[in-house]
Amino acid sequence: MAETLSRRDLLERSAILGATVLGAACGKKPALRCTDTSALAPLDLQVRTTLAYVDQSTEPGKFCSNCLQFIPPPAPGSCGACKILKGPINPAGNCKSFVAKPA
Repeated sequence: MAETLSRRDLLERSAILGATVLGAACGKKPALRCTDTSALAPLDLQVRTTLAYVDQSTEPGKFCSNCLQFIPPPAPGSCGACKILKGPINPAGNCKSFVAKPA
C-alpha cells in the first residue's frame, strides 16, 4: 500500500535533505556532541557541573584530548571518557580538572 506524506512531513524531509546537501557542499562535518547525560545519576551530574565541563573548550590548548585524565574514544569521531567525570566526553571539551599530558 502506498504511503502518503503530509505537507508537514514533506517540508521536514525537504529541510533535512537541504541541510545535508548544504553541509556536504561546504565540506564541514557536523560538530561532535557529547552532551547526553540522561543515564547519569544526580551525583555524577553534579560533579560535571561543579567541574564546569563544557563540550567545546574556550581555553587555547586546554582540550580533553590533551588531558591526562582523558580516555580516548573507541573510534575516531566519537565521544571519549574521563577518569574523573562520568558520561560522554568530547575530545574538544574542557573542565576544571584539566591536567596537561606530559610531553
